[in-house]
Amino acid sequence: MSDKGAHERYTQVVAEITARRVETDIDPSTDRVRALLDLLGEPQRAYRSIHLTGTNGKTSTARMIDALLRERQLRVGRYTSPHLRTMRERIVIDGEPVSEERFVAAYDDIRPYVDMVDAGSDVPLSFFEVLTAMAYAVFADTPVDVAVVEVGMGGSWDATNVIDADVAVVTPIAIDHTEYLPDSVEGIAEEKAGIIKPGSVVVLAQQQLPAAEVLLRRAAETGAQVAREGMEFGVLHREIAVGGQQLSVKGLRGGYEGVFLPLFGSFQAGNAATAIAAVEAFAAPGEGDDGLDPELVATALAGVDSPGRLEIVRTSPTVLVDAAHNPAGMAASAATLEEAFGFSRLVGVVAIMADKDVEGILEPLEPLLAEVVVTRNSSPRSLSPDRLREIAEPIFGAERVHVAQRLDDAIDMGVTLAEETGEFGGTGVLVTGSVVTAGDAIHLVKGGQ
Repeated sequence: MSDKGAHERYTQVVAEITARRVETDIDPSTDRVRALLDLLGEPQRAYRSIHLTGTNGKTSTARMIDALLRERQLRVGRYTSPHLRTMRERIVIDGEPVSEERFVAAYDDIRPYVDMVDAGSDVPLSFFEVLTAMAYAVFADTPVDVAVVEVGMGGSWDATNVIDADVAVVTPIAIDHTEYLPDSVEGIAEEKAGIIKPGSVVVLAQQQLPAAEVLLRRAAETGAQVAREGMEFGVLHREIAVGGQQLSVKGLRGGYEGVFLPLFGSFQAGNAATAIAAVEAFAAPGEGDDGLDPELVATALAGVDSPGRLEIVRTSPTVLVDAAHNPAGMAASAATLEEAFGFSRLVGVVAIMADKDVEGILEPLEPLLAEVVVTRNSSPRSLSPDRLREIAEPIFGAERVHVAQRLDDAIDMGVTLAEETGEFGGTGVLVTGSVVTAGDAIHLVKGGQ
């Protein structure tokens, strides 16, 4: 098949998968994906795994865990969601998304079994269930030594939760997805605690007390060992550095000094400490072992990136793209902007999904933004710009809110507004509000780079 033909086939496969029930069309059960994996010979049992849940920080932490494991010369599969630019980003081998050819081959391999499960069920397999089975099958076929798996949503009934991971990681829990998950931190924690399995180690990032109580109770019920940020591990010291931050981290079995992390914010420092603890727990060093090689840790984390997480996609003026899409995530991003960037004038370009806590997402931005351009992203779930303006005006004041019906026009308007003062340097544009907004913006600004 020609390169053009192969790409066309890939595009067709993506369209077929996308046409299935979307990730937000939830039918809470792992029965369908388990049936599919049973037909495939249970590929998820062919390797060890680390499973991540939480509200914010999952993908960044997964990328750090992946980097640390690969630095230990392990072959690593990573499954995360959602994607920013291409569906292939979700299934990663040794730090690189699978090729279009491999993605198509994986789909073609499982497609007959997908049809069988669909035929035997009142509810067809979803977009996410099919991709999860593809990822698990690719990891077994490679084969990988370890899979780093991020839940899609929740925990107990998430399609990924057919693995019995050696290590369960819970990043900070906050209220999000309340149309699908409970509307309290305790309720969300109950659902996410479902990834904690008997005999595993659970690594808990800093949690609100109600969430911590739920997670610790689940760990006690399952006999899982517990490692808590701020107790058994954590960030001892950090300071801003050019292009990121310098960290000192207390691990579970060792200390790691002078670690450079090329990402901004205290939350990313916490993610790094959580990743180190997860890999220490996975490695399970013997008695007397000092932990991971400090040089290994430093090398792995120095090479980490986290696309769409306060990512600089243009300079003069600086254009930042951030995927924050809930109040807790936006508050963390806002604090990082104040700490690490110090813009004299910052303009926001915001597109948010209609089913989100829009006011809660906008409010942390109010002290930071000189002006804001409200718009829409490419998702049909995106809130209309006119409705977003109605919500934004009481927060920012009508004179600071502008409307653009298209994201490309909104970014252009944001750049113009940022440069309005005629100042050289110190001005910026923040494009944020959704993972889809971030992905769309990266595509628009960086194009085919």
